[in-house]
Amino acid sequence: MRTVIFDLDGTLADTSGDLIAAANVCFEEMGHAHRLDPVADALTAFHGGRAMLRLGLGRGTGHDGAAADEAQVDRWYPRLLTAYGAAIDVHTRLYPGAIEAVEALRASGHAVGICTNKPAGLAEDLLARLGVRGLFASLIGADTLPVRKPDPAPYVAAVEGAGGTVARSLLVGDTDTDRKTARAAGVPCVLVGFGPEGTAVSRLEPEAMIAHFDALPEVVARLLA
Repeated sequence: MRTVIFDLDGTLADTSGDLIAAANVCFEEMGHAHRLDPVADALTAFHGGRAMLRLGLGRGTGHDGAAADEAQVDRWYPRLLTAYGAAIDVHTRLYPGAIEAVEALRASGHAVGICTNKPAGLAEDLLARLGVRGLFASLIGADTLPVRKPDPAPYVAAVEGAGGTVARSLLVGDTDTDRKTARAAGVPCVLVGFGPEGTAVSRLEPEAMIAHFDALPEVVARLLA
């Protein structure tokens, strides 16, 4: 079965606002003077909770994350996850056309799944709250396996969990991590040009880029012909 696996954050949904809000809860509770900006710091949000903590803490030293105390990052990371889980869908929105594209792929006989570096429980909760969990046959998160993207194992698990075979699959994502994952798995990669980096992801030389989800079904048909 032809299979399309999606990244979640920055690909299917813009989750940056809620991620940054969770990091700012931590900064407020620790009495840290600096806060992250939901627009200017959106890209960092898609690199994970620890990256956001490093950025904010590093600003306190004037180094934007380069001199963050890793022990402090580790200490506050669980609190960030708790804060995020408590307000996971306040600002988050699915990108225009995302669900219509997923439904079109399903209607044409494709299996679809998700492979994300978000903890699986949070990913499950978010998709349920957005009302779309039932559209995806598999979901592999950062903690489902001992390894995470860009290791190919989570991708392979997502494909097989959806009932597909890796040789007839591709990955839709938005970052260098997704590009590396697809390359490691030996499959085509489609990168979105509306994610946190915009069209700058073209430097990663994916097999295809899309400017809107409307284009995805045709691109998938070509790459998985």
